[in-house]
Amino acid sequence: MGNRNGVPTSETQVRPDSASTTGNNSRTSDAPQSTIVSQTLSGTGRVLGRPMEDVRSTYIFGRELGRGQFGVTYLATHRTTNKQFACKSIATRKLINKDDVEDVRREVQIMHHLTGHRNIVELKDAYEDRQSVNLIMELCAGGELFDRIIAKGHYSERAAASLCRQIVTVVHNCHSMGVMHRDLKPENFLFLSSDEDSPLKATDFGLSVFFKPGDLFQDLVGSAYYVAPEVLRRNYGMESDIWSAGVILYILLCGVPPFWAENEQGIFDAVLRGHIDFSSDPWPSISSSAKVLVKKMLQADPKERISAVDVLNHPWMREDGDASDKPIDIAVLSRMKQFRAMNKLKKVALKVIAENLSEEEIIGLKEIFKSMDTDNSGTITFEELKAGLPKLGTKLSESEVRQLMEAADVDGNGTIDYIEFITATMHVNRMEREDHLYRAFEYFDKDKSGHITMDELEHALKNYNMGDEKTIKEIIAEVDTDHDGKINYDEFVAMMRKGNPEMVTNRRRK
Repeated sequence: MGNRNGVPTSETQVRPDSASTTGNNSRTSDAPQSTIVSQTLSGTGRVLGRPMEDVRSTYIFGRELGRGQFGVTYLATHRTTNKQFACKSIATRKLINKDDVEDVRREVQIMHHLTGHRNIVELKDAYEDRQSVNLIMELCAGGELFDRIIAKGHYSERAAASLCRQIVTVVHNCHSMGVMHRDLKPENFLFLSSDEDSPLKATDFGLSVFFKPGDLFQDLVGSAYYVAPEVLRRNYGMESDIWSAGVILYILLCGVPPFWAENEQGIFDAVLRGHIDFSSDPWPSISSSAKVLVKKMLQADPKERISAVDVLNHPWMREDGDASDKPIDIAVLSRMKQFRAMNKLKKVALKVIAENLSEEEIIGLKEIFKSMDTDNSGTITFEELKAGLPKLGTKLSESEVRQLMEAADVDGNGTIDYIEFITATMHVNRMEREDHLYRAFEYFDKDKSGHITMDELEHALKNYNMGDEKTIKEIIAEVDTDHDGKINYDEFVAMMRKGNPEMVTNRRRK
């Protein structure tokens, strides 16, 4: 049985430390050598295994660019050259056990191993200090895949083929270098620049693993919409990456994912059933060549699934291939936008709830944590949680405690730390607590009319760079079930309590 890191289950196991460690002992920074010496902190980093260094003495950190399960990505400007980069900062306090450390070490190794490919983001350097591991990468300033398509407003099969070709080129390059990506999704592809011909770059290798042909993996990783059926059955190889690329191609052609449900489990069930809709609009107007390729990429049996090389050689996919230049139905862009926009509205609302938790609520949670952490280790186990809650008169049922534990214990090691505890406690309560939901609603409903109008939605979303008119219309169309052109409180609550599987990216052990 494979462990949580997806160590191959075959006899010929490939361990990350036996793979390329290029760059682990060399620096590729623009800073002069003398500067680097003065940055060195005392001690050796437990993750990268080399002298600790202060990344902030070489780079100035700017705004947040993105946030994942373990790391936050910031804009970073080199102090002497003024060149801009992206810095993924991974908090070492979250790397509780050996497996977590191994994950980060392997991410660095894989990025060094793959560097130099046109469609893979380049790792410039890696630093470690007492608080974090910091990965300095080339800055992809051209935005996310779907956002670029939506912004253009016109789109053809040939454009879809060009984008998918770059995605499958990444898959082919990874596989030929002995790497399985395991988390291919549109959010993990960014354009290097805003230029029309900018390359598309794969950016996140946090769930990637080294493998040899024939190796099989058993841990469940990835994102719900894009996960292959054999991954759900916990017995998979490199073919699962082709499935994920096939899901992206399906969305590129029709605007919605092939497997859809209100929650994560529903999506998994749909993936396992394997029914794919090729009859609804716009599929009747999509070329048969495109449909044939999508079907081959979404073949349920991985042994029968098309390979990366054969995808690239497919007549529809080739650069001089038969993909049409005729614009695809405009409704596809609207659907794609809705698929993105709903996620964005909910993210803003959740952020409002988190930011507005009162000091009293946080203090209460802090005291609960301290009382359960009987050995002052800074972490609590499920048993401590279960034993501690009744003593405090807390009204959480055992199933809610399990929910709390599952939400917090992201690495599956059986313990949660204080920050995770606060986040998860909020997570359990925030959707059910009327006052939390109402507070979020009030954030949007500035004039206290009891409705969120288009203007109010636009104002709120503009703070988060999401407020263009078309997105707002599409959000209202989706949430406004009584069709009066605005969102009332009941409609808002229904939207918030609806499953949001797009935000699921996790790993689980058996």
